Amino acid sequence: MERIGIIGGLSPESTLYYYEKFIEISHSLFPRNYYPELIIYSVNFKEFQDADWDTRAEILLNAAIALKNAGARVIGIAANTPHKVFPRIAEKIDAKMVSIIDAVGEEARKRGLKKLLLLGTKTTMEEDFYREGLRPHGVNAITPQAGERDEVDRIIREELTFHNFRSKEYLVGLMENYTSQVDGVILGCTELPLIIKEGDVSIPVLDSSTIHMRRLIREAGAEI
Repeated sequence: MERIGIIGGLSPESTLYYYEKFIEISHSLFPRNYYPELIIYSVNFKEFQDADWDTRAEILLNAAIALKNAGARVIGIAANTPHKVFPRIAEKIDAKMVSIIDAVGEEARKRGLKKLLLLGTKTTMEEDFYREGLRPHGVNAITPQAGERDEVDRIIREELTFHNFRSKEYLVGLMENYTSQVDGVILGCTELPLIIKEGDVSIPVLDSSTIHMRRLIREAGAEI
């Protein structure tokens, strides 16, 4: 199998979840004690947060180049919001870049889910890059109302990135309010699966982190 590279640290909590899923998926797919080779480049989250998007793209590109130079041939960004600049990175790196948006869209198509509630940071929910990235997969995404978007963003930034899970009831209630309008919900921030699991809500839940990790392992050569 090819070596996998992950650009992490966005936030470190969700990168830890990625690695946990890497282990779990490897246990389900491979012989005992077999794990694909994996490299994680954990960026400085504060440096990334404080930068403008051009600088953020440069940070991500430098991380991807470092992973490629370390032998990674399949690379993913372990966060949803940075996919705003994913095309810029993919066109400049000589490695297979795997988009979390495409992975989620493909999973939704396989499961016959056509209209989904998208939760994530305000950037993910309010800008077009995520919703437009899902359209080629036949997925129409809607987002919560403005005040709800503000609160979801606050929970992600002020609670989940610090492993604080006190707002689970609010998030479950929010999703349940949209069950009559959608086929399922996308956990479109890699911190959200830390608090919300399949079965917490009465509609299907797409865990973008797990879906992305499975896609990375598949692209590296596993038969999934």
